[in-house]
Amino acid sequence: MEISRLSDRPISPTGAKMFKVAFDLDVDDSGWPPVSVERLWGEKTDVRFEIRVVNTPFFVRGVSFGDLVRVRPDHERRELVYDGYTSASGHSTIRIIFMRADVRQSVEERLRASGCSWETAGGFPNLMAVDIPSDVGYGELRRWLLARVDAGDIEIQESAISVAHKEG
Repeated sequence: MEISRLSDRPISPTGAKMFKVAFDLDVDDSGWPPVSVERLWGEKTDVRFEIRVVNTPFFVRGVSFGDLVRVRPDHERRELVYDGYTSASGHSTIRIIFMRADVRQSVEERLRASGCSWETAGGFPNLMAVDIPSDVGYGELRRWLLARVDAGDIEIQESAISVAHKEG
């Protein structure tokens, strides 16, 4: 991500201005998710108040990398806030929670070989947010991940599964 010298605002690989979008979250009785708002980077589109999400959410459900969302300015909070879903990118989002640290390398190798990317967060060292591009066959990868779940190595959460990945 490049930083614009004029505004210190990141510029996406496509050259579009980037904005943080606040997604308000409902925290359940058990305290999950551990945050009440997640802010995702998005790039401006040609449609007013529409943003293309350009990172993978850790806690927001139903949104994936590349999805288009509507935003509204919240003047009191001084930020853009998620206002609705516009269209899907075809990507899917899953989260992996590592129950055993010694399996992380093999999981990362399998994800990389499958064509996936992921993000990690310093405050949550056992959590990985995984982007599954539309051209990745999720069925085989899912079976492999579920075998790791059965072995007690990881837990997974399917946060946003695209139509193509549900069918494949």
